[in-house]
Amino acid sequence: MTPAGDADWDGAAYDRLSGPQARWGKAVLERLELRGDETVVDAGCGSGRVTAALLDRLPRGRVVALDASPSMLAQARARLSDRVDQVRFVEADLQALSPGELGPDAPADAVFSSATFHWVTDHSRLFSNLAAVLRSGGQLVAQCGAAGNIDGVILAVRSLGVERAGTWHYATPEETEDRLRAAGFTDVQVWTNPEPTAFPDAGTLADFLETVCLREHLASIPAAERRTFTEQVAARMAEPVIDYVRLNIVARKAARRVRA
Repeated sequence: MTPAGDADWDGAAYDRLSGPQARWGKAVLERLELRGDETVVDAGCGSGRVTAALLDRLPRGRVVALDASPSMLAQARARLSDRVDQVRFVEADLQALSPGELGPDAPADAVFSSATFHWVTDHSRLFSNLAAVLRSGGQLVAQCGAAGNIDGVILAVRSLGVERAGTWHYATPEETEDRLRAAGFTDVQVWTNPEPTAFPDAGTLADFLETVCLREHLASIPAAERRTFTEQVAARMAEPVIDYVRLNIVARKAARRVRA
């Protein structure tokens, strides 16, 4: 997850509110084929909630917990403080990721990511970077926002005169498959699924919007106006439900051809 200017994440608030992301991430983890001794990059580890579940599947393995947000990494370090022998924390931007940032853990056996790739605007570069840190035949298993993601939130924001409340890229399955193959991935599967997420009331929805969806825009306006704007967005939505649409990715880095 990449902070934009001074709009870094609030790792503690995200950890408290990210139940939907944790639920999706743990389901996506089931798609990883693991023996238990691999090295896996958690690309956008956030506050470490899903990283902990990944570690449970790697009793003899290692995780490179990577995030661009210092606040998220601090929260993840606190959550995983009893498992530091299995985790290396790396502050890095996925759009500029290189094997050198993984150090002795490169090349990795797999890259896992949940609720992160849509914050990276150049997916062609992203997938090339991920291929570069993977071993030949290594897995990529990920989920992020897809085309159509949070359309209801975006419409509510626009009704208040704000054209764009965040820096994100919600791609289609077709363009994602093309980009993955161009980056050197094979056995590519990409699909979407709706994940409408209900909140108990408008106040809880506003808390979530403030921490996640509207974080970047709120950083650009005076602090005294932020809660009012968030509550106005929540009030403009038909119901306290965010219309999430998820983009699912399963692929492998193409194996090197051995010359005869």
